[in-house]
Amino acid sequence: MPAIEVVDLVKVYETYRKQPGLLGSLRGLFHRERIFTAAVNGISFSVGEGELVGFLGPNGAGKTTTLKVLSGILYPTGGDAKVLGHIPARRQKEYQKQFALVMGQKNQLWWDLPARESILLNKEIYEIPDGEYDRTLGELSDLLEIGDILDFPVRKLSLGQRMKCELVAALIHDPKVLLLDEPTIGLDVVAQKNIRDFIRRYNREKKTTVLLTSHYMEDISQLCERVIILDAGRIIYDGRLAELIRTYAHQKVLTVTFAESVPADSRLERYGELIEFGPYKAVMRVPRERIKQVAAQLLASDFPVDDILISEVAVDEVVREIFQAQPGKG
Repeated sequence: MPAIEVVDLVKVYETYRKQPGLLGSLRGLFHRERIFTAAVNGISFSVGEGELVGFLGPNGAGKTTTLKVLSGILYPTGGDAKVLGHIPARRQKEYQKQFALVMGQKNQLWWDLPARESILLNKEIYEIPDGEYDRTLGELSDLLEIGDILDFPVRKLSLGQRMKCELVAALIHDPKVLLLDEPTIGLDVVAQKNIRDFIRRYNREKKTTVLLTSHYMEDISQLCERVIILDAGRIIYDGRLAELIRTYAHQKVLTVTFAESVPADSRLERYGELIEFGPYKAVMRVPRERIKQVAAQLLASDFPVDDILISEVAVDEVVREIFQAQPGKG
């Protein structure tokens, strides 16, 4: 049985449009124009136990709404969602002890208290035995290297330190499913890497099922073999990240390093689309089917080639191309 199973899930928000001015306010007392917006519009997918899946899409695509439905915060308008065999909307105690939701823009730690106090509160909420709590807290503290900051007020911690403490608070009850919504948002590159390394190691060692949303493509490319892409509440891709790149990236990136300075008028553009040039380095996009031929031509040319590196197009460029290819996109 999959850890997460979603079938034809729909979530519609109802809002009201107010007419401007005092007269519009008076009219609104008797008649209001209702507007229905489908944040999630009939999506279906499943995630196996221990799988780490990237959940991608532009703002408003329905990613966070889906995570909130899976965590039981929101009731679905239609369709079915099951996590570990439970229906999240029922908010059963047995289920709530088996998942965790971490939102990069929402804090669960008490601002003026040391992080340890909030974690201790979660211990009592999840009814964790003392021995298990001490062991899990020690393991997580060692993995995230935060043993020396747990007793500092949260407001005194850096953003990266706070996110590490947020992860400890969320994982203290050893959940089987972890829902991560933008866990690295706002962090510097070092902190992002630390969080990514922790998520990768935790998933590998604990076999925890992880559903991860992020606007940082580095998070997705470093952590996820499979991605689900949403746009306007619908799934437009569900499959392996490598296959996504092969299908939608019709070019590869060829980076040439020169042993000697090369002049700007050297006509390198005849080998491919030149996107970066310097006296000792050139970067170009080349059609996937011609990449080996072009590399061989460069090696056989008069250019003082020192090294050639062939790589895939960045994941964010591939995803951007997919969005732009959707009907109605510019």
